[in-house]
Amino acid sequence: MDGEAVSADAVWQDMQARGIEFVFAQFVDMYARPSAKLVPVDSREAFDSLLTDGAGFAGFAAGEIGQVPSDPDIAAIPDLASYTPVPWELNLARFACDVTVEGEDWAYCPRTILRRMLARAEDKGFEFKMGLELEYFLVKQREDGSIVIADPHDTLEKPCYDMAGLTRRYDFLTQVSRYCNNLGWGNYANDHEDANGQFEQNFTYANALTSCDRGIFFRYMVHTLAEQHGMIATFMPKPFSNLTGNGCHFHMSLWDGDTNLF
Repeated sequence: MDGEAVSADAVWQDMQARGIEFVFAQFVDMYARPSAKLVPVDSREAFDSLLTDGAGFAGFAAGEIGQVPSDPDIAAIPDLASYTPVPWELNLARFACDVTVEGEDWAYCPRTILRRMLARAEDKGFEFKMGLELEYFLVKQREDGSIVIADPHDTLEKPCYDMAGLTRRYDFLTQVSRYCNNLGWGNYANDHEDANGQFEQNFTYANALTSCDRGIFFRYMVHTLAEQHGMIATFMPKPFSNLTGNGCHFHMSLWDGDTNLF
């Protein structure tokens, strides 16, 4: 359902069928750092209350969201179209949320800012779509706090597309790939990137808001699964001064119906 216009009834029915008991009400700050509350949804009443009232947060404590301690709490209101079952936790789902304060859209919510810009394009008859290329390193931490490439055999001078490097990380990469495809994202390629220990996993472009919601969840998923595999995933731009940095490439297109105007 992720990215599709859906009703509360349809989402609730799917949650019931999957046995989902908890949801993350998740939003991001101005640096795209996800924050969330874990909300029990053991009844339709609890689910409807979350959709209407949202989850409350002390915004100033959550990060760069344009608040100081004296400001009213923010409310994270779930977007039904962002409903994402968490593949490795069978009773858990995620909703990307828009931030409001006292019932009004909050000007410092990145998701709200993007929605407004997409609405301006829609008013002109256009749809703005975007594909993402999110690169990351898989590393381990030494006792002194420094990091090293998690794979000690990943030492080629030119490791880009290295088959052996992909093979040694096969279990991890295919787990991420399967989860992306189970969610309907259309993962179509997974490759060893330009630097040692660096990877990229691509999924199909979509409406820009959907792609951004997926990008946030993808980073969370890679971080979480890497920890389960005894590694650390980092998307930071330049974790190693002597290696190629991580990119976050956007492929943007403007559509008029089924026609790509670019």
